[in-house]
Amino acid sequence: MARLHPDRYLSPVPSVREAARVVYDHTRALPLVCPHGHVPPGLLADDAPFSEPTSLLITPDHYLLRMLYSQGVSLEMLGLSGAEADPREVWQLFADRYDLFLGTPSRAWLEYEFVEILGVDTPLTGDTAGEVYDLISRRLREPDFRPHALFKRFGIEVLTTTDAATDDLSDHARLQEDGFRVLPCFRPDALFAIAAPGWPRQLELLAGKTRSELRTFPAFLQALEERRAHFAAHGATATDHGVEVPLTHRLSDTEAAQIFQRALRGEASSVDESRFQAHMLVEMARMSCDDGLVMQLHAGSLRNHNRALFDRFGPDIGADIPVAAEFTRNLRELLTAYGNHPRFRLVLFTLDESTYTRELAPLAGHYPAVRLGPPWWFLDSIEGMARYRRAVTETAGIFNTAGFNDDTRAFLSIPARHDLARRMDANYLGELVARHELTLEQA
Repeated sequence: MARLHPDRYLSPVPSVREAARVVYDHTRALPLVCPHGHVPPGLLADDAPFSEPTSLLITPDHYLLRMLYSQGVSLEMLGLSGAEADPREVWQLFADRYDLFLGTPSRAWLEYEFVEILGVDTPLTGDTAGEVYDLISRRLREPDFRPHALFKRFGIEVLTTTDAATDDLSDHARLQEDGFRVLPCFRPDALFAIAAPGWPRQLELLAGKTRSELRTFPAFLQALEERRAHFAAHGATATDHGVEVPLTHRLSDTEAAQIFQRALRGEASSVDESRFQAHMLVEMARMSCDDGLVMQLHAGSLRNHNRALFDRFGPDIGADIPVAAEFTRNLRELLTAYGNHPRFRLVLFTLDESTYTRELAPLAGHYPAVRLGPPWWFLDSIEGMARYRRAVTETAGIFNTAGFNDDTRAFLSIPARHDLARRMDANYLGELVARHELTLEQA
């Protein structure tokens, strides 16, 4: 592990590898543009030293948690949700099972972090766990390993977080005052989940932020527009929306108002919520045409599939599972209304890669507003990225795709994920050069 192979993840075919090396060498040191992620802005703004290796590398990474859980490791043993757990013991437990990650992107990212960032020159095993833990702990006490220093060392040009529509964005303001381009992203999902038990509290927070009484649907829309303007004033360039089904449908003014009133009375049904969310996606597109914020839509994830874990630990612990998603019919109303608008951009992400060739590439290859987001979540892997390029390029072209985003809570994995993505894109372009579809200069 002390020496990562310079050709790792590149094609074993000599003609492809030769071209891929050239492309990678031209792109490896470019600044990192991170348009979608989940690093807490407070972690960056405070610039406090990281406390120890486990809370930095293991606990925030749901890829690691789900694999360990699948092999019988309880989340209590990993110290989640306030459970008592010695960080060194959790690290030992992880090191004993490190081979579980062979062949996964997690292993690729972790080895980059260990070697390229943390300077670990000892392979991680159960026997070396304590030695590696102590070495990383010493590194984390050095000034060069605090968040601000790492942000600069990673070459991050811009980092976008994902923030509730009611967030005050004070951490972003502090970071921007310190010269770091860390931008918020407007995510209003909780305000559209009108049948959820927590919706009244979300509406109360929105009312407090906008100093308004949100007793009518038009007032609700106006409050959302005010919050979008607040985000834009803090540098936001995009919104983000996570849905299981990417249904879009414009309700009549009367029906939207009636559903909103039922929600205020606590009477909204799951059908009401589905119709309301479909309508609000169209409203978000309309607002994007007005304020220029790019609209990102992540579809095809059934959240909190493992109900027992959700009840004990809450969301975001890795128990979300992909489902089939349909885009052509579901997005038609939104794209009919705004797909040709010169100020509108819609970036589509899916966990259902069967839609890449059948639906998403043709949509992006036609509508001026549509761009394809990169492989997301379970697909941001070596083979997943290769399948994506092969599935969409011939129909959508290269320039209707939206580049790469790291989509991570684990700060140290950002350069590792970008490096892997650059290698895979270099591989794809190298194949086109080897087949004489592109010249090396074009690649």
